Amino acid sequence: MKVDSKRQLQDFWKNRPDTEGPLEAWYREVKNADWENPSDIKAMYGSASILKGSRVVFNIGGNKYRLVVQINYAYQVVYIRFIGTHKQYDAIDAEEV
Repeated sequence: MKVDSKRQLQDFWKNRPDTEGPLEAWYREVKNADWENPSDIKAMYGSASILKGSRVVFNIGGNKYRLVVQINYAYQVVYIRFIGTHKQYDAIDAEEV
């Protein structure tokens, strides 16, 4: 898979250093993944939430943070749509960001 912007992850972990390790690990795992459908994601990340519109929510840092992505399975691209705390996540519509 190709992640469209590692920069978004880096910008986030600059302000929240406790997320650097978990986000870097997630990035490496996703770059090496070959997801063809949501069940491939669930096999790798059992706690991931599959949403409409090819959106997926990942728990980061012991479920302290949420990462919302949109996936284009045909082109093998993961687009980062949101990263934040649970409180920030609760204020958004993950299917619309």
